[in-house]
Amino acid sequence: MDTFKSFAIVALLLLLSITAPAQSKRTGTIKGKVRVEKGSAAGVAVILRQDDREVARVTTDRKGDFTIARVQPGVYGMTFRKPGLQVSSIEKLEVTAGKTRALKDLILGIDEGSLAFVRGSVFTESGLSVPNVRIEIARVTSENSIEKVDTRVTGETGEFVFRLGPEVARYRVTLKADGADTVSKDVEVDGPAIYRVALTYKRKS
Repeated sequence: MDTFKSFAIVALLLLLSITAPAQSKRTGTIKGKVRVEKGSAAGVAVILRQDDREVARVTTDRKGDFTIARVQPGVYGMTFRKPGLQVSSIEKLEVTAGKTRALKDLILGIDEGSLAFVRGSVFTESGLSVPNVRIEIARVTSENSIEKVDTRVTGETGEFVFRLGPEVARYRVTLKADGADTVSKDVEVDGPAIYRVALTYKRKS
């Protein structure tokens, strides 16, 4: 009995090894790499569709790579989605049996409508704009702790802007310049919007 079972298992494995390549020749594969303008390329939803019907869905790995296997030959559309990024799509993508369709240069830009903008200006006490001043922004993690996020230098009219995620958080915007007092202001971010701040440039006495 045991000998018969062993023979049956071996026969089944041989049958699978013969039929598997035949099945792969009847379907195609789509592979690609997604890059993003800012942030991580991991977790992008890759949706394969035919007409209005979703056929398959996968997500990109930490490098932005994805694979959709065993796709029936035909013409498809693909949609790429991730919160905070622009939705992108490809139409009239043809999949051929026994072949791999490689997709390159898939770049997702930032969805400006899903961001928080901290816009500000630096002025002297007399109201003149101050260019070329270093501005730092940090996330306030506790009363005595901050986490540096980004740095800017003011433009010709003393303006600066930071693009941030829409998550609720408190940020500290700080002016640092040689010969001037260090000045900071906190900004409470509670969603996608434009938050404005003005900093006064004061020379050290």
